[in-house]
Amino acid sequence: MRINQSRVLCALLVLLAGACFDGTGSGLMGISGGDNGGGNSTPSLGFFVQPNSANESQVISPPVEVVVRDSTGSTDSSFTGTITVGLASDSTGGVLSGTTVVRPVNGISSFSNLAIDKAGTYTLEASTSGAATVTSSAFAITTVTAP
Repeated sequence: MRINQSRVLCALLVLLAGACFDGTGSGLMGISGGDNGGGNSTPSLGFFVQPNSANESQVISPPVEVVVRDSTGSTDSSFTGTITVGLASDSTGGVLSGTTVVRPVNGISSFSNLAIDKAGTYTLEASTSGAATVTSSAFAITTVTAP
């Protein structure tokens, strides 16, 4: 028996259309426009750009960035709260300087002038109201040596 490819294709399209349009909705589940899914679910944070090593008292480059995600894991571009970063681990007594509280733009907070004044290994933590605190990967601050 010979199978006509166009008939098989038509049958598959009919099955697919029937699964998507069964009268109860579009068939699309969990789609979000970045507005927290239209609900009041808790945001989550993540480091979009991790901190890099730097010299003492020098700005960490590129800027550390923290992303706000909605319940589906998409960037929540409508989030209006502030994001705060601070030292999560500090074995040397270093001080974090720069702007540590930033309101996100399109769901991402950029911390462009962070610096730490003492050599050591550090991690940063990011927090916002209503979300779990997240910790960055470890990075080093080194002593500047004269040539």
